[in-house]
Amino acid sequence: MAVGAILFQLERSQWWPAEMLWRHQAAQLRLLAAHARRTVPFYRERLADLDMEADDDRFRDAWLRLPILSRQDVQAAGDDLISADLPESHGVAGDIFTSGSTGKPVRAIRSQLWQLFWSAVTVRDHLWHRRDFSGTLAVIRDSAAGKAPYPDGKRADNWGRSTMALFRTGPCVSLNVTTPVDLQVEWLTRADPDYLLTHPSIVERLAGHCLATGTRLPRLRQVETIAEALRPRVRELCAEAWGVPVADMYSTRETGYVALQCPDSEAYHVQAETMLVEVLDGSGRPCQPGEVGTVVVTPLHNFAMPLIRYELGDVAEVGPPCTCGRGLPVLTRILGRRQNMLVMPTGEERWPMLSSGDIRTLTSLAPVGRYQFVQRGLDLIALRLTTHRALKPDETAALQKWVQQKFGYPFNVVVETVEALQAGPSGKFEDFISEVAGGR
Repeated sequence: MAVGAILFQLERSQWWPAEMLWRHQAAQLRLLAAHARRTVPFYRERLADLDMEADDDRFRDAWLRLPILSRQDVQAAGDDLISADLPESHGVAGDIFTSGSTGKPVRAIRSQLWQLFWSAVTVRDHLWHRRDFSGTLAVIRDSAAGKAPYPDGKRADNWGRSTMALFRTGPCVSLNVTTPVDLQVEWLTRADPDYLLTHPSIVERLAGHCLATGTRLPRLRQVETIAEALRPRVRELCAEAWGVPVADMYSTRETGYVALQCPDSEAYHVQAETMLVEVLDGSGRPCQPGEVGTVVVTPLHNFAMPLIRYELGDVAEVGPPCTCGRGLPVLTRILGRRQNMLVMPTGEERWPMLSSGDIRTLTSLAPVGRYQFVQRGLDLIALRLTTHRALKPDETAALQKWVQQKFGYPFNVVVETVEALQAGPSGKFEDFISEVAGGR
């Protein structure tokens, strides 16, 4: 019942004011840093000057002077990032590998204690969004060959080990994410789920297909999205196709849950009891509400392989305190991975996400199915499209002009029509790819 005990504490701590949350974070950070300096070779010199006895304000200032840990640092350090003396109370450690959208694998070691906190936050998300545990959960996310293949997929009697420890649930059915969208819809109509968990790009395709074919999912109550930046258009499509809301989650395999969508709004609450999340500007200073910066995280309870000030490569916008009353820090938007930034010829980086209005305009100019932008040079952008018919010359010209106006520069725009746009090996789809060094 350890997960239940953690949940009991999380129910109380979510209402703490910001300074009280920081005091508890600082106490845990001191324990984590002292352990890392003593047992992890990588941190012996890196944390040598960190004053563990400083008061909370001076400790915060010292913390902000610590170097950022990059993905490349993790890859290069290898076993030097693994603790030589994991406390017995943290259980045994296991490893996972993650490539994300970068295609560069990272090995992460996670303890059983880390897993308990991960499970507790999983259940917190269900409770926040008032899900009916007796319902059917459908999951479309596994991309491994042979896993949950069409037409039957895979069926389990419960929603997973995190939830089954505390609640009796309905079944969980799953399907491989590489299944063509028309077959995914056919499988979903047979599964008739109460809840759907998958990637935003998959949801966009499913909802679009259902709107085009008039397909309904009558029992569906909510869509849960993971793994990719959620565009506003996806929320609109879910409401239009199925009449249901979207609950988004921000997490990574190596670090765990970063933020969950508030049950009362579309803002995201940082999971501050399990992770320190910093959003930093270009000078390394914490962003203020309304500012956009790079996301840097420190999981608080994984002593097996401490990731101290680990840069995720994502960009997010800091938000003001939430009207729900929770003291957990707020992210207004998670904008996605930094390597997908548009690089202007001046070297300036801009976030290229399309708004709902942008997408409506784009699809009104030509018979666009799916789209993807590829920046191939500082002055060259390829707009790759699936289309319902061949483009007319005036449509191509209109698309080129629109791209230039959208991105605020007279780029050389090449319009390419393709039969299909494929997701990456992990099942994630990127609608903007930068091949320019500065955008990675």
